[in-house]
Amino acid sequence: MRLLTLRDLNVEDSLSLHFDGAFDQQAGLEHELEPFLQALEEYAGEWMPTLVKGTRRRNYSREAVWKALAERRNEYNSIIGLHRPSSPAVSLTLHLGRTPHWPVLGISLHVQPLSFFSDAERCRRFVDMVRAWTSRYPVPHASAHSAADEELAGAPYFGRDVEVSRRDGFDKVYEVFWLNVFSPKLVETVGRERMMSTPAHRVEALPDGSILLVTWPTAADFASEEARVAQARALIHLRPELDFDTVLRTLRERSATLAPVEPRFHPDVAPLLSRVLDEFAISERQRKIAEFNTYQPPEPEEWLPAPLPSDVEDAEKARGHYSYLAELLVALLHTDVPSVFKATPESLTDVDAHFWHQDFPESFERWKVDEHAVPAVGAYLGEVLVRNLGGEWIPRKKLEEAQVRVGNRVWLPFVRAHRYMRSTQSLVDYSLTQLYRVAARYRSPG
Repeated sequence: MRLLTLRDLNVEDSLSLHFDGAFDQQAGLEHELEPFLQALEEYAGEWMPTLVKGTRRRNYSREAVWKALAERRNEYNSIIGLHRPSSPAVSLTLHLGRTPHWPVLGISLHVQPLSFFSDAERCRRFVDMVRAWTSRYPVPHASAHSAADEELAGAPYFGRDVEVSRRDGFDKVYEVFWLNVFSPKLVETVGRERMMSTPAHRVEALPDGSILLVTWPTAADFASEEARVAQARALIHLRPELDFDTVLRTLRERSATLAPVEPRFHPDVAPLLSRVLDEFAISERQRKIAEFNTYQPPEPEEWLPAPLPSDVEDAEKARGHYSYLAELLVALLHTDVPSVFKATPESLTDVDAHFWHQDFPESFERWKVDEHAVPAVGAYLGEVLVRNLGGEWIPRKKLEEAQVRVGNRVWLPFVRAHRYMRSTQSLVDYSLTQLYRVAARYRSPG
C-alpha cells in the first residue's frame, strides 16, 4: 500500500496546512491529544486518514496512534504519520516536541488533489476543524492554502534568512492565504478592529484572542480572478501601505505561473523528461513543462553508415568483456534502479533519470567517471541494443570504436556514453533513451 511521498506532492497540487500549537507537556498525552483526534474524526469526512505509521503501519484507531507515538518517542520529540493512500490522498505528520519557548504540537497536512476542495461545504468543515484545533492549541500563526502557491509566495521565510525567520516567526502580515490564523500578538499589532473588519469570506475571533480569516469559500479556486481580488483586498486592508494594483498584479502573475500546461514533449525523450519533471517543485512544474515542450534533443551522431571491420583476434572474448562491463553498471545501480537487471528500453530511462537525479557526472572526479562509469554505461547501452533490437556487436580493439549493428546503421555506444557523462545536462541532451528510440527506427533497412 503506497503512501503519499514528497515526489507525489510535486506532481499535483494539494491543500497544505501548517500548524504549530502549544500544549501542556505535563498533562497526560492521551488527554492532550484527544481534542486533536476528536476534531479530525469529526470534520475530515472523505479524506480521513486510514493508516497510522510509527515504526510500522497500522489501521487508524486511537490505540494505533498511542502505540505509534510510544514507538517513535525519544527524549526530545515524537513524530508519527497519519495517511490515506487512496484518493483523496493524505499525508499528515504529527510532531510532539519542544521549541525554545514552549512545547509544540506540530501538524503538517497535505490533502491531494487540491481540486477535492472545490466544494464549499467540504471547505467549511476543513475550516471548522482548524478552528477547533487552534481554539485548543494556541498558535503564533497557521495557514492553509495551495502548496504550489505557497512556494511562489515565498513561505515560510518570505525573503528572510532561515535564522531570522525562526527567531521572529510570522511577526507581521507577510501574506494572506486562503485560511489564516493570526495570533493575539499579531492581532494587536495590526489592530483588532481593523483585522475584524477585513473584507473576507469569514472572519472570526477565537477564544484566546486569535483571529481566523478565510478569504474565499473554496480553497481550490484560489487562482481565479475573483479569489485573487478577494485575497488582494484582504492583504491591503491589513497592510494599508501596500498598493492594491501592485498586489493584485503579483497574484495574477502567480496564477499564470500555475496555469496548467499540456505536455507536448519530443517523443524520443518524452519518457525521460516526464521523470525529470518530477524532480522540480510543484510551483515550477508548469513553467518546466512549457520549457520542455520547446526542447529539441540533438540528433544522435554516434553512428556509421557502414561498419568498421573487427580488428580483434577473439571476437567472442571481446563480446564477453562488453558483457562484463555492462554487469558493472548493474552492480552499481541494482539497489536504486532494480530494472537495470532487465536491460530493457525502460531500464535505460530509469538509468537516465537516476543519473540526472544524482547529478552523477558532476558528483565524482572526472577520471573516475571516464575510467569506470563511461565504459560500463556504453557496454550496457550496447547490450540493450543487442537484446532488444536484434543488434550485433562488432568488436574493436579501441573501446570507443566498438559498434553495434542494428538494421542499416552501426551505432557507437561507448562514444555516446562519453558524451552522455560530460555533465548533468548532457544526460538529457545525449540520453540513452533517445539513442535507443532512434536506433529502433533503423532496425529494418529501408
